[in-house]
Amino acid sequence: MQLQTIVKIDKPSFQIDYTTKLMLLGSCFVENIGAKLEYFKFQTDINPCGIIYNPFSVAEILDILLTNKRFNESDLLQNDGKWVSLYHHGSFSALQPEDCLQRINSRIENACTHLKKTDVLIITWGTSWVYRFRSTGQIVSNCHKFPASDFERFRMEVEDIVNIYTDLLQRLWHLKPDMKIVFTVSPVRHWKDGAHGNQLSKAVLLLAIDGLKKMYPQVVYFPSYEIVMDELRDYRFYGGDMLHLSEQGVEYIWEKFRENYITSETQFRMKKIEKLNKILQHRPFDADSDATRQLYSRTQQELRLLLQSFRD
Repeated sequence: MQLQTIVKIDKPSFQIDYTTKLMLLGSCFVENIGAKLEYFKFQTDINPCGIIYNPFSVAEILDILLTNKRFNESDLLQNDGKWVSLYHHGSFSALQPEDCLQRINSRIENACTHLKKTDVLIITWGTSWVYRFRSTGQIVSNCHKFPASDFERFRMEVEDIVNIYTDLLQRLWHLKPDMKIVFTVSPVRHWKDGAHGNQLSKAVLLLAIDGLKKMYPQVVYFPSYEIVMDELRDYRFYGGDMLHLSEQGVEYIWEKFRENYITSETQFRMKKIEKLNKILQHRPFDADSDATRQLYSRTQQELRLLLQSFRD
């Protein structure tokens, strides 16, 4: 008896192992999958400017990395006693501009280096709605609690997204010709737009990805949105707000990704990594004892050597 409508996942022409360098950009869904990749010690860089929801802002962040932009005080705004960047998540804000800039520029510097070596770029879009800051005309990644009247809100068109990414992908492949691009659409619904409005927003994203996928063989689509909508039709897979995924829902999507995108040999190696991780994460009653510290030290050394052998 079949109790689910199973979503067919197209096998990509590439697979991920411990030599693969990954960068992940986009919504909180990227953070969830990125956390899994980090836990298993893959070489990742996740959202160097913080969580981003719309295609335009993701493209802007990639442009910042491609041009190796460095921010200065003129790029910042002050609101409610804090200095912020409209390109960045609130976690980069600070009471002093120099502290904000230090956080931003050091993170960008590391991400620029990582992007040059990135083999697989994973991009998750959450919404096609964007906010334009009226005083500068900038489409922002984060509104930072400025008054709503300071922004113009509109939905991007499919053609606009495709045109932006046609140029952007060419620049990425000029930097690294063999880079693979994995697009996903976040399964988190933007309910403030209403059920129909959310569907229209997601439809724009899906059509834009389909257009890019038809144009470029290096572009693939991972159907996280469809898996949640069709295979996980049960609210136990959602968090308390009934919109974000529960831990069980995230785990289900991760398993689908792992099965299709990570080599079987690497999956076997991940089990060894997990065994060592569990030792390091365990906090015994005598955590400060010499025996426990020696155990952690040996385990960390074993983990380092193991990862080194995987990446050689």
